[in-house]
Amino acid sequence: MKRLALMFMLVLGLSSSLSAMADTTRLVIGITQFPSTFHPNIDAMMAKTYIHGFTRRPVTAYNPDWELICLLCTELPTIENGRAKPERAPNSNKGIAVTYTLHPKAVWGDGTPITAKDVVFTWQVGRHPKSGVGNMEFYRSLHKIDVVNDKTVTLHFDKLTFEYNAINDFGLLPAHLDKTIFEADPVAYRNRTTFDTDSTNKGLYFGPYLIKEIKRGSHVTLARNPTWWGERAKFDEIVIRVIENTAALEANLLSGSIDMIAGELGLTLDQAIALEKRHKQRFNFIFKPGLIYEHADLNLDNPILADKRVRKALIHAIDRQAISQRLFAGRQPVAHTMVSPLDWVAAKDIQTYAHDEKKAVALLKEAGWDTVKKGIRHNAKGQPLRLEIMTTAGNRTRELVEQVLQSQWKRVGIDIRIKNQPARVFFGETVTERKYTGLAMYAWISSPESVPRTSLHSAYIPSQDNNFGGQNYTGFKNAEVDQLIEAMEVELDRNKRKDMWKRLQEIYVEELPVIPLYFRANPFVLPKWLKGVIPTGHQDPSSLWAETWHAE
Repeated sequence: MKRLALMFMLVLGLSSSLSAMADTTRLVIGITQFPSTFHPNIDAMMAKTYIHGFTRRPVTAYNPDWELICLLCTELPTIENGRAKPERAPNSNKGIAVTYTLHPKAVWGDGTPITAKDVVFTWQVGRHPKSGVGNMEFYRSLHKIDVVNDKTVTLHFDKLTFEYNAINDFGLLPAHLDKTIFEADPVAYRNRTTFDTDSTNKGLYFGPYLIKEIKRGSHVTLARNPTWWGERAKFDEIVIRVIENTAALEANLLSGSIDMIAGELGLTLDQAIALEKRHKQRFNFIFKPGLIYEHADLNLDNPILADKRVRKALIHAIDRQAISQRLFAGRQPVAHTMVSPLDWVAAKDIQTYAHDEKKAVALLKEAGWDTVKKGIRHNAKGQPLRLEIMTTAGNRTRELVEQVLQSQWKRVGIDIRIKNQPARVFFGETVTERKYTGLAMYAWISSPESVPRTSLHSAYIPSQDNNFGGQNYTGFKNAEVDQLIEAMEVELDRNKRKDMWKRLQEIYVEELPVIPLYFRANPFVLPKWLKGVIPTGHQDPSSLWAETWHAE
């Protein structure tokens, strides 16, 4: 019996050893959303950004210390080092010429060199008014590109901004695959791009990993990229599994079906706190506060929400402080504006909205919603005060917050109907094409001092005319906000810029195009053996440094 027991223990030990070895070659990650598109410049969605962190590299990015660095370029251009030179633009404004050199060994996954041709093609797509590319102002301002050689380009901008050398959103497109498709029909390009018709094509990617397999709505499998020029990736294969329901995501972690849960798109904070109490010995937990703004967009084309008194009543009627304390143990602070208190431009002495049901009721009455029938307010025409709220289905915290908001709004006579959708539909169509009729709850993830041009400037309201290329999903229009955005981008003096930021936040709080909720802290749940994962707290994900991830 002792010999059998010893043999059993040896077999068990061998099995455990083999299992540990398997961990060094394959990593399975759980996230909660599937991308609506794999095109880097169409539809802003963290699920896509996270996957592209493994498979692509932006020219520039913010590192985990919130410093701007080169990833695809060899040296960050600055005025001081001479690679950025102020100049007079064709519009007579003060512009700037910025010279970037791409890494000499950078190639697409099919072996095709990444060159100035790709830079020029990417610019041409972004410049087309109906291409569907999101950051339209960047491409408008970039009025000319000089090709110095195959690897070096000079970008000419018609204005000198304080972030003149940050081209983080300039996601390079492969001219050898997509140029003929775009030139054949620029308007239809967003639906015919190789990124969506042949998403596993090696020529689309150039990071430490390539996309090997895609099962839409289920998973994306990555394989080590043999043409990657940087530090060799440590895993042979990474599987990114999409599990939209966060309770199911946790169950898959505990069963061993996935190894880790990405903080960028993973468990809700309350789940992670509870999980840590039960399984602290099994996993490492990192709670990373950051520039993640949870809010509810208001469709200002809705006549009910067009009335500022109703918008103010909505925010007075909810107890955001109680939501923060009871649901998140105070780890996710109440948001009063769109700027995180972690950002240096956050305004400290600014108007806030306390929970005040009496004030909410008074505002609603003033707006004409003074008749109550069966607990619901009606106007003089007999129309009910009824609104629809939407968010990503399966996200337990968002769904719980929705129910709390619904209950609190009902107390002042507002009838809220919940209608949630899978993330790929919610972000791919409903929000981006402004199909929601009332409130849309989600998060903006930004970089430090990110000017909200695309989300607040009136020129960026998505419509058929711009092929739904903007991100001003509320339809907000304010002339002073437009002027502030234009001015702060070109103001190099930090103190003057901070004053502009304060005024922008004052208008934002007064006009309330959205209901600010809270700033999120992202919980990362990692196996004890996984090393090298460093959360950033901003829009550039931890996966941008995935080549350093390893088993230990």
